[in-house]
Amino acid sequence: QAQLVESGGGSVQAGGSLRLSCAAPLRSFSTDNMGWFRQAPGKEREFVSGIHWSGSTRYYIDSVKGRFTISRDNAKKTVYLQMNSLKPEDTAVYYCAADCTRTYVGGTDVLRNCNYWGQGTQVTVSS
Repeated sequence: QAQLVESGGGSVQAGGSLRLSCAAPLRSFSTDNMGWFRQAPGKEREFVSGIHWSGSTRYYIDSVKGRFTISRDNAKKTVYLQMNSLKPEDTAVYYCAADCTRTYVGGTDVLRNCNYWGQGTQVTVSS
């Protein structure tokens, strides 16, 4: 199975920024919806942000809107997550996922049922 590789995680102070990258060497990359998820200690993995395969539509959970920006480069088969104004509650392992299905939950567009996952990259935000 194709392996997605995340990079860019690290430790920052509150208010800082990080840029996550995900290399996705998939033949279907240019037609896959891509997403970022995160899992904090003791919590379930949650959807954070997603991008339509065309790049025309982006999805975010409310807690990151205005702070995180997702983008993709189909030529490089890479998806990015620019994270600004980081908060301690953003601390988690962040996972990249590919070939996801968009669905509508509780008034919000989210991605689910992704077929490919990365190993995750740790993001730690200190206060």
